[in-house]
Amino acid sequence: MNMSGILNIFTSFFEGFKSPGFFENLVSAVIISVCIIVVFNLIRFCVGKAMNGHFTQKTILTVKRLIHYVGFIIVLFFVFKRLGINVNALLGAAGIAGVAIGFAAQTSFSNIISGFFLLLEKHFLVGDAIEVDGSSGVVQSVDLLSIKLQTYDNRYIRIPNETLIKTNVINVSRFPIRRMDIFITLPYKEDIEHVKKVFDDIVRHNIYVLDNPQPLFIIDKFDGCGVNLMFGLWFKKEDFTDLKNSFFMTLKTRFEAESIDLPYNKLDIVTSGEKENVALPPKAEGEH
Repeated sequence: MNMSGILNIFTSFFEGFKSPGFFENLVSAVIISVCIIVVFNLIRFCVGKAMNGHFTQKTILTVKRLIHYVGFIIVLFFVFKRLGINVNALLGAAGIAGVAIGFAAQTSFSNIISGFFLLLEKHFLVGDAIEVDGSSGVVQSVDLLSIKLQTYDNRYIRIPNETLIKTNVINVSRFPIRRMDIFITLPYKEDIEHVKKVFDDIVRHNIYVLDNPQPLFIIDKFDGCGVNLMFGLWFKKEDFTDLKNSFFMTLKTRFEAESIDLPYNKLDIVTSGEKENVALPPKAEGEH
């Protein structure tokens, strides 16, 4: 469309201001618009009451804003129609701008739609600890375009909603209790029954380990280094750090007192025709 066509659109748009009885129609349009606004405010109030207790405050606020915008658009078009303003001309001008903006805002609209799905799913809330796409932290806000995380080392991360829809999201703090899986490899010469008794005694005296569900003791597999054991400890989610530190410190002390060895890798180094064994530190891995 050329420049003259755009000028014709805006000329026809303002023709309504010259029509007879313009100010009378303006007064009636204002009165009816106030009535429409009151009705939509009542609808917002009733919808908010109905959703309260069933949805998060963020979801309720989003729905109420949507109702507000719909009401505003209805009032705007009613006023234009009442005043005799050419709405079709306005839509024509908006269509030109909409095409240009649509291409530029395609990603934003995708994030907004994804944001609505996230709000309805309630997969996580503000204050939850989550892991997504290699990043982990505490949710600070859930917005229409993105969520904001505060990492455990106090960094700020913005993740687009579209990424959350396409990626597996782990809610670490969704449930009140969790399980810590600890993997340890024992040499074949060690007595597994004796190690289990030591493990049970450590667990019994650790105040952070829950009795229900019961701790797990599993012989995971046999490999070239020894027997792989898995200890599963149930705990309250807020006790993760205290449990991990206390368990490993006690485990090391008890293994040394009970003369329980952990296998370690040896690296052969040949220097000047002599062979030396260099011991590498043993491994003890804890997962959460």
